[in-house]
Amino acid sequence: MRERQTLADQVEAVQRLEQDLSDQIELIELAEAEDDLTVAVEAEAALRALKSEVERREVETMLSGEADGNDTYIEIHAGAGGTESQDWAEMLMRMYIRWAERKGYKTEILEYHGGEEAGIKSVTLMFKGPNAYGWLKTESGVHRLVRISPFDSNARRHTSFASAWVYPVVDDSIDIDINESDVRVDTYRASGAGGQHINTTDSAVRLTHEPSGIVVQCQNERSQHKNRATAWGMLRARLYEAELERREAEANAEAASKTDIGWGHQIRSYVLQPYQLVKDLRTGVESTSPKDVLDGALDPFMEASLAQRVGGEPKAAVEDLE
Repeated sequence: MRERQTLADQVEAVQRLEQDLSDQIELIELAEAEDDLTVAVEAEAALRALKSEVERREVETMLSGEADGNDTYIEIHAGAGGTESQDWAEMLMRMYIRWAERKGYKTEILEYHGGEEAGIKSVTLMFKGPNAYGWLKTESGVHRLVRISPFDSNARRHTSFASAWVYPVVDDSIDIDINESDVRVDTYRASGAGGQHINTTDSAVRLTHEPSGIVVQCQNERSQHKNRATAWGMLRARLYEAELERREAEANAEAASKTDIGWGHQIRSYVLQPYQLVKDLRTGVESTSPKDVLDGALDPFMEASLAQRVGGEPKAAVEDLE
């Protein structure tokens, strides 16, 4: 039902955009015919708004990865620096929660480890909503803050670090698709004590999944047909288990490869003093309004990172993030 609703929304959006475009073009033609400047200006403004929406919809087409439509987890960890970094980690948490509110996502705090004096040492959030992972997946990395410390009595400028790690909520209802040509089927006579059917027909079945080396066998039933059906069910279960183990191993490897939370690894800098600037070091996108960014206006940065992943050209600067 969720996928159906998403597809219906996309189709309705395209139809509405086409209709709006047609309506505004007709208005401009009418305004030119009647020399009505006011109507022409309003129609042009509507076309500019339409262009912005089309660009936003275009970005959403980039969210087509296998897990992009899933809900997502985001872990935030304070770097070295005690209270300063812990306060910055809490600011990051608030920033992502405010971003989620703008998107209409539901937010759940799964783990929270507060700091001794202020801020947090770590937190794990779950965001529930369409394309939550697709939007947030480029936010993994180290975030750097430069500001006059509110915890320094001498009002000195401090640099703090915190990291974010984003990974999708994975649905465990995996559909195991087995290529039958990859499976060797052997039949043999069942062994063991039993009635007259034992050792007289090849009723037992052994399946070998050659790519993985997994072997299952069944000889419980007198019917080879039933044993074959049971063996195929066992093979699917074994492959399902192997897939879970593979995913867990990949997640552990990614966690082990996370970089140090400090210099040289940051993806974005948030400078509050001596000037106002947020800059993404991967795409070059900038904002001169850190307040808006920390209040959840993150879409331009995410859009540029997504465009960069698919070979697009990120925007050079973002002056207005409202």
